[in-house]
Amino acid sequence: MDNCLIKRIIFIGSLLVAQLISGCASTTSTLPTATVHSSTTTDVASYKYLIGAGDVVNIFVWRNPEVSGTFTVRPDGMITTSLVEDIEVSGKTPTELARTVESILSTYIKEPVVTVTVNQFNGPFSEQIRVIGEASTPRAINYTQHMTLLDVMIGVGGLTEFANGNSSVLVRVEDGVQKQYQIFIDDLIKNGQISANVDVLPGDIIVIPETWF
Repeated sequence: MDNCLIKRIIFIGSLLVAQLISGCASTTSTLPTATVHSSTTTDVASYKYLIGAGDVVNIFVWRNPEVSGTFTVRPDGMITTSLVEDIEVSGKTPTELARTVESILSTYIKEPVVTVTVNQFNGPFSEQIRVIGEASTPRAINYTQHMTLLDVMIGVGGLTEFANGNSSVLVRVEDGVQKQYQIFIDDLIKNGQISANVDVLPGDIIVIPETWF
């Protein structure tokens, strides 16, 4: 094959590849920011556990064992019982769920009395505390009543040697808006300044940056 023809084929092929890449790039767009989900807990005194995906709920219907049972909450926040295929449970307290089930069962049972208990607690993501960055084990932690920053840091194993703990930020959703607060983790866990300990709430995100020196 003539060298000029080969070069022309390579040149045309390069143009086609460039056009293809350009076309792919032109269709790339920016995804919208993640949806903000506010926790129902606004202060440490108002905390109530909310059921979430992966929780195991025990539903006891008084004098009706055939419709009682233990159910795992699906990823879509629903459970399926012997009478009803889809009952939305995620985001409800056990008491709220009991009243919901009573309302549903009243179609089939006269004046049902329902009690709900929960095992294998996970809770919705909006109720978990997430720690990212220079924690020893960054992860999501299930909130426990009256939990503080110190409890969270114990849960993630403290800081790495590269962490800049005093430049850490706590992100909290308030009235549907994410707000940032500086927290002083080095002062708390390295210097023992208990005054640096603060209450945390369900849904808080703690970001621990890396030191620059």
